[in-house]
Amino acid sequence: MKDIEADSQARVRKGGKSFDRQTGELLWAEFTHQTARPVDGSAPDPHLHSHCFVFNATWDAQEKMIKAGQFKDINRDMPYYQAMFHKRLADNLEDLGYQIRRTEKSFEIEGVPQNVINLFSKRTNEIGEFAKEKGITDAHELSNLGARTRAKKQKGLSMIDLKAEWRQQIKAYSEVDAAEAERPVRYAKRPTPRIIADDCVEYALKHCYERASVMPERRLLENVYRHSVGHRNVSLPAMTDKFNSDGRIIRVKEKGRTFCTTKEVLKEEQRMVMLARKGQGRFQPLFLETPALKAKGQAATAIEHVLTTKHQVSIIRGAAGAGKTTLLKEAVQHIKNSGKKVTLVAPTAQASRGVLAQEGFANAETVAKLLVDKEMQESLYGQVLIVDEAGMLGTRDMSSLLSLADKQNARLILVGDTRQHASVVRGDALRILNTVGGIKTAQLSIVQRQKNEAYRSAVQDLSEGNIEKAFNKLDDIGAIEEIDPSKPNEKLVNDYVATIKRGKSALIVSPTHKQGDSVTDDVRERLKATGLLGKKEVQATKLSNLNLTEAEKSDWRKFEKGQIIQFNQNVPKIKRGSSWVVQDVDEQKVVLQNTENEQRTLPRDKPTAYDVFKAKEIGLAKGDNVKITKNSFDKQDKRLNNGTSLEVASVSKKGDIILRNKASKATFHLSKDFGHLSHDYCTTSHSAQGKTVDEVFISQPAGTFGATNAKQFYVSVSRGQHAVTIYTDDKAALLQHASEIGDRQSALELVQKQPSHDEYVQKLERGKYMVTPSQNKSIESIQRNQERDYEPGF
Repeated sequence: MKDIEADSQARVRKGGKSFDRQTGELLWAEFTHQTARPVDGSAPDPHLHSHCFVFNATWDAQEKMIKAGQFKDINRDMPYYQAMFHKRLADNLEDLGYQIRRTEKSFEIEGVPQNVINLFSKRTNEIGEFAKEKGITDAHELSNLGARTRAKKQKGLSMIDLKAEWRQQIKAYSEVDAAEAERPVRYAKRPTPRIIADDCVEYALKHCYERASVMPERRLLENVYRHSVGHRNVSLPAMTDKFNSDGRIIRVKEKGRTFCTTKEVLKEEQRMVMLARKGQGRFQPLFLETPALKAKGQAATAIEHVLTTKHQVSIIRGAAGAGKTTLLKEAVQHIKNSGKKVTLVAPTAQASRGVLAQEGFANAETVAKLLVDKEMQESLYGQVLIVDEAGMLGTRDMSSLLSLADKQNARLILVGDTRQHASVVRGDALRILNTVGGIKTAQLSIVQRQKNEAYRSAVQDLSEGNIEKAFNKLDDIGAIEEIDPSKPNEKLVNDYVATIKRGKSALIVSPTHKQGDSVTDDVRERLKATGLLGKKEVQATKLSNLNLTEAEKSDWRKFEKGQIIQFNQNVPKIKRGSSWVVQDVDEQKVVLQNTENEQRTLPRDKPTAYDVFKAKEIGLAKGDNVKITKNSFDKQDKRLNNGTSLEVASVSKKGDIILRNKASKATFHLSKDFGHLSHDYCTTSHSAQGKTVDEVFISQPAGTFGATNAKQFYVSVSRGQHAVTIYTDDKAALLQHASEIGDRQSALELVQKQPSHDEYVQKLERGKYMVTPSQNKSIESIQRNQERDYEPGF
């Protein structure tokens, strides 16, 4: 609370001013409780906690008056304060002789069995069950459930009475025997590997900058502090001092908040821009005069641009549903007519071997394959490389492609949409090349996918960043349905099932996996009730990728018994493609075991060699829609591409599953423990990108707003050809969240204080590229230095 008080602010609005002033003054009352509320008439569970009530008042010393507090920034930074709280609490417990076991969000005391923790979580479980029953997912609503569902406090029970009751419960309901329940917690004191402040800072930098180029300073510090929990020898001041003195970190203050990048990230982006600009004016045009084109308007202009440009790198920016694939077909044919070979790749297997293959590009491959296949690379010499969905590339892969094009003297055509989702890994590379690098872009902005004029007009507005205008148009045509929060999926499920009964293709999209799972369960129940799913059901394994960063994979505390480890590279004594189960975890090693009962130690020093999964069971019946979640092969060695949608043709009691591709009629044979498949009724917008269906249904209750932004909303809404329906319980809040741009700031933008994405696009369209003469000079200097000592590697 003293940390929070030090950051307290008041608004300053006098004399035409508008800013927040630091006051450092708060008034609060603290109430400490030792138990939770009782459940079902039983004695309350042990639960030591404090309530801190802050008065909405702070003293402005400059204006010498009491004002209302400004708490927005404090609420935003709450994970930072929480990390410091957990660190101090854990350190104090260790000083008292306890040993700490780190968990995903906090920590537990070593020696307390998990079944005892579960036993004394009755109140938490009660609230969770009530929320599930009522369909409540909104964070604010969940926080209020405690008050709405609480039972009356019980009077007359002393702490002696309560402790006797708790011991009795442990004897009766847990696996702890009676004698053990009477003894204090005992455990073997294990030697904990010592870490130092440098280790905590290093972990935070690796973890945070794997998937972002710019991070708020306090988000970094949160990860620094959290990594140290359980290590008493590392203090908060030592970590803070080490972080503040780290010369790799670049800090920039914006609107009272400090943002950070690193010299390494900045250098990577500078090199990428340099490589792209190095090819400007490098080639003779493929055609001195544009050949006769079938395309008209913007499509013709875009094709003309790639056929007549002198630049090695060119960009076609196409809005969702603007006809990029049709344009590519004609452009590729003309490029071949010029005597050049065309290699077409995309970031994902679904986009390359799926969508592009279905559109006639049978030899399309993934970017990943190109960057490891020497034969493919050598075939590019003097030819043309086209990258579809290039907006999903991070800076590392984009730099590798640019370096490859440079080495092979090949032209590089990047096709994508910077308003749709970018890469999961660090860097919105296509946008950076466009806005910071000044690579000329041919625009394909007229939306064609939607057959309904009003629907198409709304998507057009979304593609141009006019979120509120688009939202109002969708509302006017009845595309936004207000739902009952207690039955969030009912209307959606009815509409979805009615659509597929009419023989139309349909897709449900939601921003979060949690909401998607809820919708999927309800959809399957309805399909069973209507006879659209078979009665026979087999329980199949579903492996969910935990998507750990490389830093997280190096931390033994991220591993749990029962997790599945799958190797995508050969390592000593472990073959690529093999699966292992985590058997034991401690500070020294993570022990794995395979189906032949062989044991190995997980090579945590090779985090790129494996993925970590959590296993669960899902029901599959004839008629179910499923999606492949990892590139793999069936029992007959037929390729299964990540993201491919299939239908369950049959299931057997033995666990054999036959899947069918509705379009090609191809069949695939799997066992129930295949693992890499999930139901395909509700997907995230990331997975939906590139898909087209007759009607799209968007499940967007308030509980999903944390994952809502303009990119997510645009991609979700634009999937349908004939209709879209959005289901929400708060229209006003949905509009507010959907208006957030969602662009990740680049290191170059942070350091150079460049304008916003929209300003970039407007200036680019006017031919005013965002690289100044001084920046050009800097880029040329970087180019000279890096050409001297850089050897490209893939």
